Amino acid sequence: MALKIGVIQPSFRLPLKEALAKAREVGADGVQLWVASGELDPDTLTETGKKDLLHYLEQYQLEISAVCGDIGGFAHPEGMEERIAKTKRIVDLAMELESPIITTHIGTIPEDWQESKQGKMMLEATKEVAKYAENQGAFLASETGPESPALMKEFLDAIKSKGIAVNYDPANLVMGGFDYLGGVKTLAPYIVHTHAKDGIRRDGKGQEVALGDGDVKWDAYINEMRAIGFKGFFTIEREVGDDPVADIKKAVDFLRRY
Repeated sequence: MALKIGVIQPSFRLPLKEALAKAREVGADGVQLWVASGELDPDTLTETGKKDLLHYLEQYQLEISAVCGDIGGFAHPEGMEERIAKTKRIVDLAMELESPIITTHIGTIPEDWQESKQGKMMLEATKEVAKYAENQGAFLASETGPESPALMKEFLDAIKSKGIAVNYDPANLVMGGFDYLGGVKTLAPYIVHTHAKDGIRRDGKGQEVALGDGDVKWDAYINEMRAIGFKGFFTIEREVGDDPVADIKKAVDFLRRY
């Protein structure tokens, strides 16, 4: 079965409508929308804006793979109440758009999260927004990267909510020095979305590179994802590079081989 290929909208570095048109042009099936700020911020998006967005998506025959509501995570106490409240507003917007997956970074999970003040604070905040998402029929999908898949699973298990999930980013794990293939099995019950991104790790430092040019073994990774029954989007993310549109087109063509 062919992959469902998405593109994270900000990777084009274009205004919203132009980014959607470009996503169609490069051959993507869907887009991951940035809603944490900017044109689709739930605090400023009007009803007319929502209708226009849905019109453009229909015009360009694009699905929403997920919405990205990364507003800083829950690892620090400053502004915590507002970040929790805004995350809930992002969940509400996602449900209005009939796109129940909200990707985010919850913050780096401390190794001693069960005992540390920071870890307990993170757990309670994440639990609150995950329960809110669950009640709405949504998934708050934490992105992999700053910690091992095993540590992430341990933390997510403690939340005890169907509203918590994972946005699996193999490149982040490669750049962090973690086992991105074994991690698929570890986090399998939680994975609802994945970023198609590539990276390398040299001398203890990670670097993003164009998809296909890094250390992610795509044959093996896609086989692992298929083995766990994943049928969601592989959403291309390109955060660096001088010509993101060319890199995204190359990535779409690369993934079409599967």
